[in-house]
Amino acid sequence: MSQKIDLEQLCADKGLRITEQRRVIARVLSDSEDHPDVELLHQRASSIDPKISIATVYRTVRLFEEAGILDRHDFGDGRARYEAAPEAHHDHLIDVETGKVVEFVDPELEALQKVIAEKLGYRLVDHRMELYGVRIARED
Repeated sequence: MSQKIDLEQLCADKGLRITEQRRVIARVLSDSEDHPDVELLHQRASSIDPKISIATVYRTVRLFEEAGILDRHDFGDGRARYEAAPEAHHDHLIDVETGKVVEFVDPELEALQKVIAEKLGYRLVDHRMELYGVRIARED
């Protein structure tokens, strides 16, 4: 479901100075199909440029997050995890046994959330949904 987002271009669009190390981190994030934490980002980035320190990765994800081009998630495993800020809204289902994150969109669920907000006297302007589950063993 993840569409590839070009973080390098988003940095340019936002007027962020893009150093070579930031470029590497942006590419790693753009190419990620999972929701890596800083340690995993550092591991991937330093395999491309061994001079990238973990402190540089921390500073860069904070900068990208503050610029609104990176979303930070806390999926209950004690680690901040990141993804490029998506153009289209989606929700997450987290497998609590493996940590796998499944992205999904459900139009019925989106409509129900608006109805619930209206029943409570609100107009829904944004939301973030995270479901946590365990895989059901299937008998085939």
